[in-house]
Amino acid sequence: MRIGCQSTVARIKTLLLKHPRDAFISQQNIRAQSRELNYVGCPHYEKALTEYEHFTNLLKKHIPEIFYLPKNDHTGLDSIYVHDPAIVTRRGAILCSMGKQQRQQEPAAVGDFLTELGIPILGAVTGEGRLEGGDVVWFDERTLAVGRGYRTNEHGILQLKELTADLVDEFVVVPLPHWKGAQCCLHLMSLISPVDYDLAVVYSKLLPVPFREWLINQEIKLLEVPDEEFPTMACNVLAVAPRKCIMLAGNPRTKKMLENEGVVVWEYTGEEISLKGEGGPTCLTRPLLRE
Repeated sequence: MRIGCQSTVARIKTLLLKHPRDAFISQQNIRAQSRELNYVGCPHYEKALTEYEHFTNLLKKHIPEIFYLPKNDHTGLDSIYVHDPAIVTRRGAILCSMGKQQRQQEPAAVGDFLTELGIPILGAVTGEGRLEGGDVVWFDERTLAVGRGYRTNEHGILQLKELTADLVDEFVVVPLPHWKGAQCCLHLMSLISPVDYDLAVVYSKLLPVPFREWLINQEIKLLEVPDEEFPTMACNVLAVAPRKCIMLAGNPRTKKMLENEGVVVWEYTGEEISLKGEGGPTCLTRPLLRE
């Protein structure tokens, strides 16, 4: 099986998802877990299924091969956000170690399924290391940025750097802000979403100055998400190919900025599957092959 995702914008050829039927399970299960997991609201199970059907219909129009992670009794609601437990390089998958305690069983579940697909496991973050996929952004085949925050720590970053030593030429560590505290889900990809090699959606108010200057020096044009659209995850945009993306509905100013740059934008409603669990279209997807 061909794999490799050392890009955030190249065309997605193979994708891993997890259906809410296998993550949320039932309304009763959602009620039992959502408050403990710090969801901003309790998702409605049937509405979540409807939203997800629309979301996956968009994906199926543009992505030829999609796999679904099966139900696992050791994982919870958050396992729908399949982007976080693993990173996929052209040499194999790297299993993360989750900074959110309730998600610590997810990397093993993803690793078992990837092994069934014939995808090699390049390595895993272990010990005191913490690393989540939402903190990892590829800017090109050999340039990688990693957010250092509450979900990803120095030990995890060091292990990732060692695992990718022969794959990466420039490894950029980005300190993340405290924002709303350790219980808040704030990844690097909460603040930046590349939509082409020279274009990205950003929320600069929370970006460290050196990293923002680095982006500008890379000749990446920055589209600034307005304050009122940051809470509705306008900064979390999934590029399915260069300048072709999927984003949450309800962010008209950001959508207009993208379209003014020649970006084709498709929207989905994500009240239940995205906003309440703080996981946008990037979080819901784990590309296995981009090229």
